Amino acid sequence: QVQLVESGGGLVQAGGSLRLSCAASGSIFSINLSRWYRQAPGKQRELVASITSGGSTNYTDSVKGRFTISRDNAKNTVYLQMNNLKPEDTAVYYCYAAEWRGSKWSNYWGRGTQVTVSS
Repeated sequence: QVQLVESGGGLVQAGGSLRLSCAASGSIFSINLSRWYRQAPGKQRELVASITSGGSTNYTDSVKGRFTISRDNAKNTVYLQMNNLKPEDTAVYYCYAAEWRGSKWSNYWGRGTQVTVSS
């Protein structure tokens, strides 16, 4: 069993920065894919950024050039550095991880951390 816990959210003014962390614990085999999602009130959950075990990254257009996803395998932690934050970035941010184990994919979700950007 793997658990994901997000941290680092908070209240920040437009133009400011935050760094989110997602720490994994439990019986971890090997995380093949890590992602950050976000969901604003009344809106669908949106994929923000992804990183593979090989280090390949992808971002949704609205955060390109502002957000950076990274991982530290030794610490079992994935990060999302968010710079030049905008009010539109306000949402609950969730981390996600997938691993291949026992001939099947296992998927894990964190419970989320609130990011609020004031104008």
